[in-house]
Amino acid sequence: MTRWEPDARGRLQEAAMELYGERGFDQTTVAEIAARAGLTERTFFRYFADKREVLFWGSDALKKILADALASAPATASPMDAVAAALEATAPGFDERRDRARKRHALIVAHAELQERELIKLASLASVIAAALRQRGVTDPAASLTAEVGVAVFKIAFEAWVTDKKRRGFSQHVRESLGVLKRVAVGRASSRTRRSTSPAFPSGRVACTTRARTRV
Repeated sequence: MTRWEPDARGRLQEAAMELYGERGFDQTTVAEIAARAGLTERTFFRYFADKREVLFWGSDALKKILADALASAPATASPMDAVAAALEATAPGFDERRDRARKRHALIVAHAELQERELIKLASLASVIAAALRQRGVTDPAASLTAEVGVAVFKIAFEAWVTDKKRRGFSQHVRESLGVLKRVAVGRASSRTRRSTSPAFPSGRVACTTRARTRV
């Protein structure tokens, strides 16, 4: 075996997802992941800090897509419209990996430590978006608030997309979530709208998210 395996990261990721599905996240060890991939533990740690990071290694690529899309948005676009365009720019990557995303989401929902790590990832996305908005001349608190709202839209859209039995694209869910946000912001959300969109909101978080969107 050569020292640097071709696509070693991908092999480790696939092996980890297989084992998490077969044995469960808690019962799977780094040694087992490496063995399944035909690699060594040392190679595993060359790519991932621990077995949690197998599920989060794509965060840097996601941040770059968001930052690049915000930088290229028309100068006339409002802060929220620029963020909306950036969120939609992430859609191709998600749509290509829907089945893996569904498995990943199920793992995160089932483990508190992974939920905590996911919140850290979302916070880092908000920081990237806020920084990109400031580069566009948006000052605080508008930049920070728009970034936080944008991440909330991303989160709600993702949860709706990953559980969508009709397999509609991520962009559509982003647009739908933004549409609800705009209606709530101007006080036009009917009780029917709230009932029809409530499955997209995790249990226990509707009130919190609604308050956040009302402040936009």
